[in-house]
Amino acid sequence: MGDRNHCAHERASCVEDGVTVVFHRVDSHGTNGSDDDESGDDERTAARIHLQSNCSHVSCDYGDDAEEARGGEDSPEGSERKTLCPPAFCVRGRLATGDGNAGEDSEKPKTCPGLGLFYALLSTVFFSSIALLVKTIQGVHAIEISAIRCFFQMLFTLPLLIYHKTGFLGPRDKRIYLVLRGFIGSNAMILLYYAVQQMPLADATVIMFSNPVFTSLLAWIFLKERCTIWDCVFTVFTISGVLLIAQPPFLFGEHRRGIEGNYANHIKGTIAAFAGAIGAACTFVVLRKMGKSVHYYLAVWYYAVIGFIECVITLSVLGEWKIPYCGRDRWLLMLIAVLGIAGQTFLTKALQIEKAGPVALMRTVDVVLAFIFQFIFFNHAPTMWSLGGALCVVLSTSGVAFQKWYSNSRKS
Repeated sequence: MGDRNHCAHERASCVEDGVTVVFHRVDSHGTNGSDDDESGDDERTAARIHLQSNCSHVSCDYGDDAEEARGGEDSPEGSERKTLCPPAFCVRGRLATGDGNAGEDSEKPKTCPGLGLFYALLSTVFFSSIALLVKTIQGVHAIEISAIRCFFQMLFTLPLLIYHKTGFLGPRDKRIYLVLRGFIGSNAMILLYYAVQQMPLADATVIMFSNPVFTSLLAWIFLKERCTIWDCVFTVFTISGVLLIAQPPFLFGEHRRGIEGNYANHIKGTIAAFAGAIGAACTFVVLRKMGKSVHYYLAVWYYAVIGFIECVITLSVLGEWKIPYCGRDRWLLMLIAVLGIAGQTFLTKALQIEKAGPVALMRTVDVVLAFIFQFIFFNHAPTMWSLGGALCVVLSTSGVAFQKWYSNSRKS
């Protein structure tokens, strides 16, 4: 009769909690079919694998016969020992992977609690300082200040675009939104600077700070986002606050208090600040429409380039291009550009770390700083009407931020 080969294999599943797993392999070779009771040279191999409970290593003990049988199969190095545990049950690779992931998790730096709010506070201080410097500089048009800021912003943004390899034009289907963001955003900046020059610093800041309320309304109109009854209430409060600051004659008569300079300039500043708030709200809607597919520095680049071109053309038409009279104002203009870039950078970092609601609430410090700067540097005490209007606007914007924060928390 032909050769008969009989193989018996016994395997047990590997368990990780200190269980000993034993594998037996028996190979029998018979040369004659009649001699069933006789067996040839039996090779028995017993391997014992101890799985340590601490999952640190896997040790294998082989018999002497198995070691001699494996002698010719070992690699020249012979340093690694093969296990008999099947790949499907082997835990050594998984343990190593788990230890590696644990090491990576332990090496990851943990974000400091409150770091996002600290970044938001820094951006608020920088933006408030910009408004103070714009108010301090004399004899320079607001459009020229905007042009100088855009010029230095281009210089700082250019190497960042090269470093991140984003290109200078952006995705083809997003370029129209980038152009709109640059055009509307630069106009909002010009209007804010003009308002600061024409009316008290705190009043202009408060009106400009009302843009989150208008953002909710514009997002409901153009982006079909949900608009609640609270958004309408906050809008009414915001408009009431603007009216208290503007003090129109049909409500306050001819006797008005706390007006800085000519009342006509005060009205011009109020209209400019209100239009700037609408423009800032439109900018936020455009940024939401673009989404996260466009790099942030590309939006800043378009903002700087389009703003600079627009300011240069406008200054050439108006004939308002003037060099500052003293060296101090020239340094202040460059400082405005640097603070603008720093403020935008810290605001972006804050939004990357912290939720938008707490960051928006932290921005209310801008209004407080505006009143403090106005009293300290310009010796202009706010009136009760200005404080009442500021309270209405701050409550409205804080309500919008808290509402968004609460709704997002419920969804998550």
